[in-house]
Amino acid sequence: MIKIVTIEREYGSGGGEIAQALATHLGWKLWDQLLTEEIARLANCPKAVVEVREERTDPLYYRLFKSFLRGSYEGSINAHKLNLVDSENILKITERVVQHVAKTGNSVIVGRGSQHFLRSRADTLRLFLYAPREDKVRRLLARGKSEKDAQQLVDTVDRERGDFIQKYFGVAWPDRSVYHSMINTAIGDEAVVRMILGLMKTVDTAVPA
Repeated sequence: MIKIVTIEREYGSGGGEIAQALATHLGWKLWDQLLTEEIARLANCPKAVVEVREERTDPLYYRLFKSFLRGSYEGSINAHKLNLVDSENILKITERVVQHVAKTGNSVIVGRGSQHFLRSRADTLRLFLYAPREDKVRRLLARGKSEKDAQQLVDTVDRERGDFIQKYFGVAWPDRSVYHSMINTAIGDEAVVRMILGLMKTVDTAVPA
């Protein structure tokens, strides 16, 4: 019985909106911004700090700063006084939250490596949503982004997500073997939701060979 749906997505493909529509249809809890808020609460830091670190690797200057703290005498003495919220710490907290959500069930989780954290659970349906580049740019323009910003975001955000998955999970992004289905959202959000619901029903009624 499917109790969890994870939705990994290309930036601009409508993954967040589709996840929201799916959660609303099912009457399930959506873990997207709520997941960021919970991570921030557990990390004892502002939500904005988590937003610029999650699903990304740390920039070079930050990695050098951490290395200095770990390697210097003064840094080792004072490190405990600093609330360093880096990608590694966020990832550890994210896994805790995702595993807790999975135990509770009836949830739709958006990204954050959830597909890898839950890949061994039989009650989890793991999906990847993608779209043609022009469709992604068009969505971002509809959200009020400029043409220049939309083009840049489409090019950079997914590269950052790919680097994140490669570094922390050791696989290329998207890792096709982890997903039950990969769906092109160019068919429309409602059609995608119907496809997911149909897939959930199919998986729930399938008899193992």
